[in-house]
Amino acid sequence: MPRDPAYEPRPGDLRAGNDDRERVAAVLADALADGRLGPDEHEERLSAVYQVRTLGELAAITTDLLPPEEQPLRTDVRPVMAFFGTQRHTGRWVVPTRYSATAVCANVTLDLREAVLQSNHVTLNVTVMAATLTLIVPEGVRVVMPTSGIMAGRKNQVPPSPDGPVIEITGLIAMGNVVAKSPKRPRRSWFRR
Repeated sequence: MPRDPAYEPRPGDLRAGNDDRERVAAVLADALADGRLGPDEHEERLSAVYQVRTLGELAAITTDLLPPEEQPLRTDVRPVMAFFGTQRHTGRWVVPTRYSATAVCANVTLDLREAVLQSNHVTLNVTVMAATLTLIVPEGVRVVMPTSGIMAGRKNQVPPSPDGPVIEITGLIAMGNVVAKSPKRPRRSWFRR
């Protein structure tokens, strides 16, 4: 059945992968060891881990075991808003095709190293005022920054990748900074060969 080209699945509708299933299975094993789950319920949930198809179904298995920020997989993609503080968005989460982040007198870090990009072109619309937004992307991702700025700093430290997914950062930066970078590579010691 052909799909409408404008159709965009919700983050929870994306198919779950083996790594996603293993993360959830590890949480269930910890819950069994801690006594939060009995053996029967653990077996029932573990069976469900390998039967469900989507990320949303998989994420629902552990919602009562951990607080939202510690979940092994997050599909509830609410915009990031930080005012006078620090906020980090890390771990395994689904980045929708269009996402927004607001930072006012704050530091925001969006770590995409373990994230699932919903499409090969993600638009991140930012509003950064007297703040810093740091984007950490995995290798092979290209970042472009056609933002507007007033006394703004933009640093794109990501090596260009012609074939990888694109993250386009749009929006307004006023007296703030947006930094895009790849993860640090481990240093090699000259004592090791």
